[in-house]
Amino acid sequence: MPEKKLPFTYSQLVKIVADHATPFHIYDEKAIKENAQRLNKAFSWNKGFKEYFAVKALPNPFILKLLKSEGFGTDCSSLPELLLSEKVGITGEDIMFSSNDTPASEFIKARELNATINLDDISHIPFLKQNGGIPEIISLRYNPGKTREGSFIMGAPEEAKYGFTKEQIFRGLTQLKDLGSKRFGLHTFIASNELNPDYFAHTAEMLFLFAVEIKGKLGISLEFVNISGGIGIPYRPEQKPVDLEYVSRKIKDKYDSIIIPHGLDPLALFMECGRMITGPYGYLVSTVLHIKNIYKKHVGLDACMANLMRPAMYGAYHHITVMNKENLPHDVVYDVTGSLCEPIDRFAIDRKLPEIEPGDLIVIHDTGAHGHSMGFNYNAKLRSAELLLRENGEVIEIRRAETIDDYFGTLNLNALQGFIV
Repeated sequence: MPEKKLPFTYSQLVKIVADHATPFHIYDEKAIKENAQRLNKAFSWNKGFKEYFAVKALPNPFILKLLKSEGFGTDCSSLPELLLSEKVGITGEDIMFSSNDTPASEFIKARELNATINLDDISHIPFLKQNGGIPEIISLRYNPGKTREGSFIMGAPEEAKYGFTKEQIFRGLTQLKDLGSKRFGLHTFIASNELNPDYFAHTAEMLFLFAVEIKGKLGISLEFVNISGGIGIPYRPEQKPVDLEYVSRKIKDKYDSIIIPHGLDPLALFMECGRMITGPYGYLVSTVLHIKNIYKKHVGLDACMANLMRPAMYGAYHHITVMNKENLPHDVVYDVTGSLCEPIDRFAIDRKLPEIEPGDLIVIHDTGAHGHSMGFNYNAKLRSAELLLRENGEVIEIRRAETIDDYFGTLNLNALQGFIV
């Protein structure tokens, strides 16, 4: 059975666990930085290129500060995400604010920070005018409908709740120009966890051609196009990562053949990757509590789907390493489960692994995006800590585990004594 690499040895992990109780997520600083540098290098041909890290993937200020040092901005979709960005000094056009069903308070804060607002619906134009005001620079989110295929997670574009139709883009840009906007961008997001590298070149081509059409019909030259994120990662050991250099070459070919001949150069290229930036470099570490033998063999962990929802929610595969048993035969079939009162609370179903015993350390791979951030408190489960493995080998806690006091902290227990039923 092929194995994935880890940034720590068994003995190193034992020492980490001695200081930090399982379960916890741990992130590899060195690998995240190197990956960020690779993305910037791949697209360095585009002078305006910028990656806006999707905060929803891993909303931790330590990670945001790390990525800020590599020139990344943030893609935010809520007030707390805007505040996280502000905490680490990311403001202005280094923020792309893309939300939907947006409350007034969030538009107002985005305008206060001078963030670039990426509008999701034509009805949001008058709403934004009343709540924060129309900015000089603005972006519109395009939903191409049946002209493009979606993905398993995102669904078909024509069924999605996101974005403007093509006709609405033309009307929206005209309205915004009349209201005082002077700088414009075009955005789309129609796939998630996509491993086909040509998909992103096709998306760029779609936006490039649309930019030409907008120039011809409205006389507006776009300042940027944002192909968003969606670049997948190889969750399975036999899968290969997306070749960023190949994607870059293909997009440059489209740029050279469409943008330059139509006099739209320079046009900045933006991306909003989250999963691809941090996903492969996060790990959920858990301890085996019980082995249950009934109709199937179950490995019971001290983690549950409150720590990692993806396998239960999407049926997603996450690779599992049984530490210090990597080289033993993977000849026992297990379901790897958590302790929620839900039958779907499983990290793996019918997975071949080495023989497992209570006390074994289990590492679940590729949890650096949409792992801890999708946590919840059902069954009164408490969310785990987050750790950062520094380049020098030091391990620091960048988010403590929740406590019972945290859980009860939002309850109005003082009023309970006077509550008569």
